[in-house]
Amino acid sequence: MNTRTDTAPRPAAVVNAEIRALLMRRGGLAPTERAAYERLLVEWARAVRAEVVVAA
Repeated sequence: MNTRTDTAPRPAAVVNAEIRALLMRRGGLAPTERAAYERLLVEWARAVRAEVVVAA
């Protein structure tokens, strides 16, 4: 996962795929996975906003 803020965000589709892979694991999310999931959601939202700005 890209956690640097000085670079362009990863495409939303890439982050979404990572979120889906995380959620497909059996047994629900462990506490460490929950934290990763929350970080990915924030990253995904940034990527979506960036893509909308570029499209506009």
